[in-house]
Amino acid sequence: LSSPSGLTHESHKKDVEQVYLRCSEGSIEWMYPTGALIVNLRPNTSPASYKHLTVCIKPFKDSAGANIYLEKTGELKLLVRDGDRSPSKVYCFGYDQGGLFIEATPQQDISRKITGFQYELMNKGIASDLHTVSAPCRPCSDTEVLLAVCTSDFVIRGSIQDVTNQAEEQESIIHVGVNKLYRQKSKVFQLTGESGNWRGQIKTLLECGVKPGDGDFLFTGRMHFGEARLGCAPRFKDFQRMYKEAKDKGLNPCEIGPA
Repeated sequence: LSSPSGLTHESHKKDVEQVYLRCSEGSIEWMYPTGALIVNLRPNTSPASYKHLTVCIKPFKDSAGANIYLEKTGELKLLVRDGDRSPSKVYCFGYDQGGLFIEATPQQDISRKITGFQYELMNKGIASDLHTVSAPCRPCSDTEVLLAVCTSDFVIRGSIQDVTNQAEEQESIIHVGVNKLYRQKSKVFQLTGESGNWRGQIKTLLECGVKPGDGDFLFTGRMHFGEARLGCAPRFKDFQRMYKEAKDKGLNPCEIGPA
């Protein structure tokens, strides 16, 4: 978390301050913005790998007081306009497309303004999985499911307890009861209550029309800005079939234990 403050150079409205971020994910808050910030993302990886990185930012819900630009060799491209209120909107660009230039907008009272966002750096392949525009709700092929089991941030067997639709954000929240936890990167799925049941939430697009139903599914997906995003989710009996067929042929890309 980086938290610069415009009050440190309030008398120099044209000041440009530089911020260097070494982590692959985090957040930045610019309190009382005046002048401008240049945000330099310098992950602790080989510079040769930079061309394979995608940067995504997600402005805070109440972020205000500055415009956010993509800057490369002095040219500015507006990314987020001050006052935009697009719930949960994520803005992504290639690492080699430039850096972030954040310019404060004229304010009568800067003490009421805080500009902030979360950021993530990820491999371009993962980013395209998360932000695919072509057929985002289509079922995964057998090969895609088996690969998802090996590479996803979470893999669980569970059932859909309920679905909450968020029309404004164009998303659905799937409330999942977990029967078997194969893997999770973050503690999204946790033990709840005295019954000792594992539960958690997974987000997906509203247009996918997910509804509560009977039976178990194999849920896979990735963590994105601290939230579990749905990837492949076949019925568990279908996953058992494709996993067994691949294992019998020696073609399964990885083992997950008893399926």
